[in-house]
Amino acid sequence: MPAPPCSPARPGQIPSSTELELRERVKELGCLYAVSRLAQHRALPLAVLAHEVAGLLCQAWRFPDLAVARVELDGHVHATPNFVRTAWRQTRRIVADDAPAGHIELCYLHWPPPPASGKDDTGTPFLEEEDNLLQAVAENLGRILESRRAEERLQALSQELIRAQETERRRIARELHDDVAQSLSMLKIGMESLAHGQTGVPPEVLRQLQELASSAGTVIGAVRSIAYELLPPGLAQLGLVSTIFKLCEEVTARCGLPVEFRAEGMDAVKLDFDCQINIYRIVQEALSNVRQHAGASRVAVKLVASHPSLLLRVEDDGRGFQPGTPPARRGGEAHMGLWNMGERARLLGGALRIRTAPGQGTRIVVEIPLDRQGAMSVMGTRSEE
Repeated sequence: MPAPPCSPARPGQIPSSTELELRERVKELGCLYAVSRLAQHRALPLAVLAHEVAGLLCQAWRFPDLAVARVELDGHVHATPNFVRTAWRQTRRIVADDAPAGHIELCYLHWPPPPASGKDDTGTPFLEEEDNLLQAVAENLGRILESRRAEERLQALSQELIRAQETERRRIARELHDDVAQSLSMLKIGMESLAHGQTGVPPEVLRQLQELASSAGTVIGAVRSIAYELLPPGLAQLGLVSTIFKLCEEVTARCGLPVEFRAEGMDAVKLDFDCQINIYRIVQEALSNVRQHAGASRVAVKLVASHPSLLLRVEDDGRGFQPGTPPARRGGEAHMGLWNMGERARLLGGALRIRTAPGQGTRIVVEIPLDRQGAMSVMGTRSEE
């Protein structure tokens, strides 16, 4: 019974042309698969991607020992060792968003030896399938670039929305505090004056005036509470640490949920207001999620300046959730809250990580590079997450 076409050659036996061709196709498919796997690593720098692709291409050609490659990808260039542009060259342009975005060159250092099958090559040392592979890799790299650029545009848009949201919050908070609350205060004072400074007023009218003044006081408190939620007034005057400490105290008093807050090394850094308000919002949203969904008995908030990064950790002992499936909330609000926290971290040049599992609580860790925020580190201490 004859051996199958792809069976390995016995020692001293020359592989058949079918076996050789099959091995070449397997190498080409392996190269395409490896490039596709690289595309899934969205955080992989383009310079590293170009380096990896250049090496993969050389190994996928018939004569890898003779192959050298150079990949230019959106301004990032990598060439394999001993790269020389020779007469035995293949090139392909990389196109992204209908515009040139780089190119690929693959060269043989010299004309390769005759194939093991004994057939002579004619005209070119490259196979037609290698031409097709190079084109496929170039198109794949173009799609990777398009995807990353679209993601960057979306991230930039989301960050602009966050900035616009904060600007609008500040405006509304100031109007509520300076206009609405002040006007209501004057109204309350006027009603109290009528109730206490007039003679001959029927008791029923006095009682109604007192009730209205009391209601006005309640409304004033609500308006100021809303203004505080929109823009914590102590942030600019007292600083980030004191404002977060006050927030934690209010959550404990209002909800009966013990919130422990610790800060280390924060005296050694200076943060601009945008950095402070975004960190505050992350803590605010995290505590809101714990209150509404975690069923926790305690929460720990820790803020550490550990040069070159600022670390924020919010950890609870609640029910947790399956990673990738945030706890349900009306209208997907919980998912948007986690998304908003992540976008705020990225807005500051940092990253947010969530560690959780059902029944094992949740830990949110945000790491922000101080140098990228205009935050000047004078001295720092090391601390574990």
